[in-house]
Amino acid sequence: MARTAQNAKYRGSIHDFPDFDSNQDAEALYTAMKGFGSDKESILELITSRSNRQRQEICQSYKSLYGKDLIADLKYELTGKFERLIVNLMRPLAYCDAKEIKDAISGVGTDEKCLVEILASRTNEQIHQLVAAYKDAYERDLESDIIGDTSGHFQKMLIVLLQGTRESDDVVSEDLVQQDVQDLYEAGELKWGTDEAQFIYILGNRSKQHLRLVFDEYLKTTGKPIEASIRGELSGDFEKLMLAVVKCIRSTPEYFAERLFKAMKGLGTRDNTLIRIMVSRSELDMLDIREIFRTKYEKSLYSMIKNDTSGEYKKALLKLCGGDDDAAGQFFPEAAQVAYQMWELSAVARVELKGTVRAADDFNPDADAKALRKAMKGIGTDEATIIDIITHRSNAQRQQIRQTFKSHFGRDLMADLKSEISGDLARLILGLMMPPAHYDAKQLKKAMEGAGTDEKALIEILATRTNAEIQAINKAYKEDYHKSLEDALSSDTSGHFRRILISLATGNREEGGEDRDQAREDAQVAAEILEIADTPSGDKTSLETRFMTVLCTRSYPHLRRVFQEFIKMTNYDIEHVIKKEMSGDVKDAFVAIVQSVKNKPLFFADKLYKSMKGAGTDEKTLTRVMISRSEIDLLNVRWEFIEKYDKSLHEAIEGDTSGDFLKALLALCGGED
Repeated sequence: MARTAQNAKYRGSIHDFPDFDSNQDAEALYTAMKGFGSDKESILELITSRSNRQRQEICQSYKSLYGKDLIADLKYELTGKFERLIVNLMRPLAYCDAKEIKDAISGVGTDEKCLVEILASRTNEQIHQLVAAYKDAYERDLESDIIGDTSGHFQKMLIVLLQGTRESDDVVSEDLVQQDVQDLYEAGELKWGTDEAQFIYILGNRSKQHLRLVFDEYLKTTGKPIEASIRGELSGDFEKLMLAVVKCIRSTPEYFAERLFKAMKGLGTRDNTLIRIMVSRSELDMLDIREIFRTKYEKSLYSMIKNDTSGEYKKALLKLCGGDDDAAGQFFPEAAQVAYQMWELSAVARVELKGTVRAADDFNPDADAKALRKAMKGIGTDEATIIDIITHRSNAQRQQIRQTFKSHFGRDLMADLKSEISGDLARLILGLMMPPAHYDAKQLKKAMEGAGTDEKALIEILATRTNAEIQAINKAYKEDYHKSLEDALSSDTSGHFRRILISLATGNREEGGEDRDQAREDAQVAAEILEIADTPSGDKTSLETRFMTVLCTRSYPHLRRVFQEFIKMTNYDIEHVIKKEMSGDVKDAFVAIVQSVKNKPLFFADKLYKSMKGAGTDEKTLTRVMISRSEIDLLNVRWEFIEKYDKSLHEAIEGDTSGDFLKALLALCGGED
């Protein structure tokens, strides 16, 4: 249905009910609660179909008609989570927030997560209304109550947010952006200890637009996102509050999408969080939250609520959600650009890539060779020394150690290591000892030998390596196995999948920037092959070849532009459309290319997470990624891992592996975030 111009920006899921009559609704609710039992279906249907403004009018009419308090009657008739949800819907938003905060600080203990969520996400106007509502409802001063229930820097930041004095978005100064970046850097990374007051002042008062520019410049200046510095410099509830503020500055709907996902994932549901968000965002930005939820988690908010709740409670939540977005890839027009910006802002081109393994200072190959020989000589093996040396040297230094070992002892270090260590540790250490191209060549060979093919390993390597890396792999493969990589792929794969792999294996991806006119043409090809173009043209086979050419040979900057043009043209995200329209290995290959172009460190963070998720560990993938990214971008992978999964890579490895294999992996990981 077309929306009027003044409503074009409305992103809520609940609208004013047409032909609204507050007296008629009050009568209907009275009837639904009259007599033995109550008609819960009628209650939820009516209340979730009215806007908050209309619900307040219903409350007034109910009191005028029956001399009774509607909220009190609803509390009496309903129970449990359903009652909490319906009663929250009947309160004005400011009073709903006031009640949530009162509950959070009443009794034994404090619900810090509730305080963080509300105060980090509300606008100045919403904060002022909240303070007034708290005073009106409880005859108490909210600031005094928060001071009485919290402490330290956490308390100070809450009080700053409670003032509701954040500058408006038109207040942006380029000189001040640079100054704030410098002040934050000096307050954290460059200081012994941390000057928390600078973080509080800047993040608590500057406008959202200003802070977005600060975050961009901070990344360029320091090589790390502001979130990584906050995690490194702050701790406890204060750290969580500051991270929530940063997330809301970047994208409030994305913050709430993440909160909703965490409220429902795993065993049990955090119903208070689920209710609070669904109620508070239903008339603000629920459509954006839904779209971002599907983009991030590849499932609709609607379907997750449906699978995680039950009864009238479920029905009411689904009404607030407002619709199911499980037609994967389809975007609300206004949210299409929001979704694009989510990954464009973190695109690799804007981030300095950093490994976790660097060349050792004061490197002495002679001493290392002797120490390794000693660690393997005699009865037993000193695994700790082997791990310490090999995980703290760059690959180039390891090659020098191999040469020195042979010169000194007339022995092959690789052969000695093979005879002394075994299992997962052996695969990891021996992999680290190989030059990167030879290691990748070996992984490709293993993926193709024996019964069956490990298509995921082929895709992971060929879809993510640079031209120079691919060319080095080709040379190493020929040298080690006396056969070209192309011939090996040809004999072990087939059809369109084979053509994709061979195209990637040529290492001929363009390396220039973007060509906007060509990008529009390429986006049109993608739209036609994925069958969402308005006017398809050309035969299917020709289009498939052109689509493969686009994804396998265009430069990364150009492909980012293609993906943006695709969204503008279709209101679809290309990754989701590929997942919906394609299948099998071809789909997996194209998705890997798209994800790698969007954000390669995030692609590898996902691979690592999946290798350790659920029962059992995929040690081969875990080992391959940790080795291959350790000197390239493993630090960036770590940052993406904790950002997406809310746990550090270090913590995941620690919980999923053991023994010397664990020690070696943690050494490569390079630290706890």
